[in-house]
Amino acid sequence: MQPPRPDPAQLARLHRLAGDWAGAELAQPSPWGAGGPAHGRSRFRVGLDGVALLQDYEQEKDGQVVFRGHGVFLVEPDTSDVLWWWFDSMGFPAEPARGRWDGEVLRFERRTPRGEARSRYELRGDTYRFAIENRFPGQDDFAEFIRGDYARQA
Repeated sequence: MQPPRPDPAQLARLHRLAGDWAGAELAQPSPWGAGGPAHGRSRFRVGLDGVALLQDYEQEKDGQVVFRGHGVFLVEPDTSDVLWWWFDSMGFPAEPARGRWDGEVLRFERRTPRGEARSRYELRGDTYRFAIENRFPGQDDFAEFIRGDYARQA
């Protein structure tokens, strides 16, 4: 008996992000910092015999790397949901975010003791927009935390 495998079509959609990306970011003030413009770089690569997408990310401000992250994306075989684990230089552990495709937009939701987050990857050919909206404890509405527009690098 074969173990369940992710839907190949869903994996192909996710693998479209494989490659190097860079672009301008704008962060809003938050409990983690003053916000402002930054430059982000991500390298996505297919791993684990094709069932995962692995991401390494750096954010630079004023010529200095100020934040690093590592993402692991898997397509859940039973649901075709995309699960996204995120590890970063701030060190907060978290359960994976659960996501689904909506056309060319991959949307994720996650709850932690620090609040709720909605993230999205909006793919457009060789560019994508990434945005995070947060709702912190005691807030009624979500507010944009960061937005970045990235282009595939040669």
